Amino acid sequence: MRDFLPADKARRERVLGVIRGSYRSHGFDEIETPVVEDWARLNSGLGGDNEKLSFAVLRRGVTTEELQAATSPLELADLGLRFDLTVPLARFYASHRAELPAVFRAIQIAPVWRAERPQKGRYRQFVQCDIDILGEASTLAEAELITATLSTLDALGLEGASIRINDRRLLVGMLTGFGFTPEEHDSVLITIDKLDKVGQDGVIAELTSKGVTPSAVEALQGYFRTPRTMEFLPFGEKAIRKFLPAGADDTVVAELAGIGAAVAAARAAATAARRAQTGEVDPDTARDIPAQPDIPLTFDPFLVRGMGYYTGPIFEVAHPSVSYSLGGGGRYDGMIGRFLGSDVPAAGFSLGFERLVDLVEPAADDADGGVALVHDADLDPAALVALKAAVIETHARVRLVRRTKNVANLLGALKADGFTRFAFVDAATGPDNLGLRPLD
Repeated sequence: MRDFLPADKARRERVLGVIRGSYRSHGFDEIETPVVEDWARLNSGLGGDNEKLSFAVLRRGVTTEELQAATSPLELADLGLRFDLTVPLARFYASHRAELPAVFRAIQIAPVWRAERPQKGRYRQFVQCDIDILGEASTLAEAELITATLSTLDALGLEGASIRINDRRLLVGMLTGFGFTPEEHDSVLITIDKLDKVGQDGVIAELTSKGVTPSAVEALQGYFRTPRTMEFLPFGEKAIRKFLPAGADDTVVAELAGIGAAVAAARAAATAARRAQTGEVDPDTARDIPAQPDIPLTFDPFLVRGMGYYTGPIFEVAHPSVSYSLGGGGRYDGMIGRFLGSDVPAAGFSLGFERLVDLVEPAADDADGGVALVHDADLDPAALVALKAAVIETHARVRLVRRTKNVANLLGALKADGFTRFAFVDAATGPDNLGLRPLD
């Protein structure tokens, strides 16, 4: 868990502002949920391995006798810090469904907590930026989520990002086709999820050591060794089938290809509208610009996503500058029904803010970063705060700063804090004769 100095905090808020504004432009509405949830709800099997990393909150009024009788501290917990924003959203929707539209598009931007082993890119408190669509059963939800996420990455200026996509149903079908039993699927997927880290040989070695069906491991190894042509195929049915064994579910493949086609159409329409607005093309013909064949989507047959609640398409944000994902999500149709008692289709996409913020450099909010009023210590406080109040009416940010012997260091610190102009003030200074100077 970290502290943030003013400059870091301002930078983070600028990035969050871009993300929040982009999500809102796509029709999502922001909600807020408590930082704690019921302990039993957080540990209901919906959070996968993250449940093991959740922080428990001891219930109030625990007696000495209860402490001595407990076989585990967790027996005395009734609340826990949220480890993601999806479980709280499911509880929120179950509580407020009657007040929400039939299809609800939610934004959640908030900190979560996990008892991680701290290391680069992993913290015990970190911010997630989630968008979710609840109540939409068709692939329109996935298309909207991916389009909004790509638009947000564009708005952040993060060039080269792409989205890896797969479907849990295809994964299960592949495992079944290779010969793994249903009871082995979860364990096998945990191993396959390490493919990027340990490679194909490492996956085969670990599966062998686990003692799962040997013939299935041999079939998977044979799949790994299957030669494939190197020609480029834009995302679509051909590109998907290129990486799948025979017998893949035609309906699921068609759904994934349809998501890609929808995203391509949306990206092309946005580009055409932008070019028409700037005068690059005739507005009457802009709509005829064809869909982009090179949308940044890539089919990954072994994308797993560790969360056990995914039921359909799954996706992750990749960037060539880092080996880890910058976000991910998917369809989780079964989760909300656990709270509500009736099934509600749901899909979501989360950006990992802590990883993302290190890769982008947002523009400053405006050219006027602020005005510093540098004064001597003996000036009347009433006059100083009156002057500051008047200057605030014409400048967004004003700070009173006591003059020091080393003025150069003082001005350098103000510049580092984002201020762009300053004025030396005395008893005769007023808002009309500030004599502002740039902080170069």
